Amino acid sequence: MQTTPTRNASPDAPPAGRPRRADAQRNVERLIAAARTAFAENGPNASLDDIARAAGVGPGTLYRHFPTRLALFEAVYRDSVERLCAEGDRLATSEAAGPALIDWLQGFVTVISQKRGLAAALTEEGRTSELFAQCHSMINATGGKLLDRAKAEGAVRDEVDLDDLLKMTKAFAVAAETSPDGPALAERLLVLSMDGMRPRHLRGAKG
Repeated sequence: MQTTPTRNASPDAPPAGRPRRADAQRNVERLIAAARTAFAENGPNASLDDIARAAGVGPGTLYRHFPTRLALFEAVYRDSVERLCAEGDRLATSEAAGPALIDWLQGFVTVISQKRGLAAALTEEGRTSELFAQCHSMINATGGKLLDRAKAEGAVRDEVDLDDLLKMTKAFAVAAETSPDGPALAERLLVLSMDGMRPRHLRGAKG
């Protein structure tokens, strides 16, 4: 059985101490991007040959970097979480605390919808513990930083709990999946919930 990759290692990683060639790294990035789109549109059974074609590489290149479909699932799942956390870091330095938290949670809704099918497929293969634990830790670290910043700036009440906030956002994501205006519904619910999380004297205020 193939070993689940860690955050800094994957099935396509070069031998220890040897950096991946720039062209190989670009191929990996294009394959993950193409796979993310394909899995979101067609589910976990999306054609790997079509993914390779969309990435502009041959099937042999795909299988060299990702020997199994499961390896590609893991890479896409991890990449989505890492992109979400990187966006959280950017928002923490570029937006006010309240809007930054809402924007990040909107991104979290998108990631939830993208990785739902992948999570089910990974669970079926028994490949969840390490990967899910690492991704959960990354999300908690980023979300916790944004929430603490919002509390410090008075945009959110001190008693708001990160775990409750993420569970609520997951519920919004599920509601959005069954609504014709999906993302717009999730955004409205997040804005409404943020108003409820503000200190009482700031409820109804913008930002």
